[in-house]
Amino acid sequence: MGNKVLITPKSYRNYKEKAHKLLEEEGYEIIENTFGRTMTEEEIIEVAKEDVVGIIVGVDPLPAAVLNQCQALRAISKYGVGMDNIDLKRAEKLGISVQNAAGTNAISVAEHAIGLMFACARHIPEVVAKVKSHSWERTIGFELTDKKLGVVGGGQIGREVAKRAIGLGMKVAIYDPYFNDQAFLDHYGIERKEDFVGMLREADIITLHLPATEETKGLMNAEMFKLMKPTAILINTSRGELVDEKALYEALVQQDLAFAAQDVYSTEPPNQGDPLVALPNFILTPHVGAYTHESVERMVMVSTENLIKLLAQRKVKNGH
Repeated sequence: MGNKVLITPKSYRNYKEKAHKLLEEEGYEIIENTFGRTMTEEEIIEVAKEDVVGIIVGVDPLPAAVLNQCQALRAISKYGVGMDNIDLKRAEKLGISVQNAAGTNAISVAEHAIGLMFACARHIPEVVAKVKSHSWERTIGFELTDKKLGVVGGGQIGREVAKRAIGLGMKVAIYDPYFNDQAFLDHYGIERKEDFVGMLREADIITLHLPATEETKGLMNAEMFKLMKPTAILINTSRGELVDEKALYEALVQQDLAFAAQDVYSTEPPNQGDPLVALPNFILTPHVGAYTHESVERMVMVSTENLIKLLAQRKVKNGH
């Protein structure tokens, strides 16, 4: 049995000193991602096929084809929350334990989602660009206060967004068939919506906080955009796959909705000359929602502690 641990996320190194010490105290040898980018399937297999017992993984791909090749792998610790880059069913069949770093980035992503709402409502990127090009032309915006916000997904990030929106004086509703925390809704004065289509029709802003699954991929498509107000805004800080980007392009051009802002994209970075990215009423940030000092430090420590715990449980289970 090997004793190596592979760490793939690029931002991990910013706070690695304390985390590495924890791993080294447990006797693990650390392999870092030296590519300066997300690793490919082939690169992960090359590094992890023999002696790697644990992986701390960011958005790097861990499909069945990779997991099958990693002979010593016993545990995967997700650096972040969304686990759609890991084949969880295959991991379970192979006896590989998997855990995410739940809650570590909720505040940072929620604050970014709120920031994107302000950016759209007040045309901040556009007016800043004008001033930088020596123009003093003003663009009229609108207040978020009293606007109807539809939060799609009532997990930790969705809740943090909802709380902040209530603080801004917005009228907030959550749509999530699996959400059942009535005490949370009552405490903050948030409405629970059973009817997704109804919420789309009413909302001034829709913000997405869902994992990418077979159910949720392409959730926001041409049909859904037609239901929204022509003054509405779409915010997506979750996964690019939730939105049909071709349909979003058409909807923004045809003014079926006014504005969209995303921190995620189907292809990251987007292809050069992508027509959606070029639109003036579309904002794209480079997947920075969770990229704050506080969030990164929490993710480093929690993902490391999770990996150590998972591997220790495996040793106990196997009687080592």
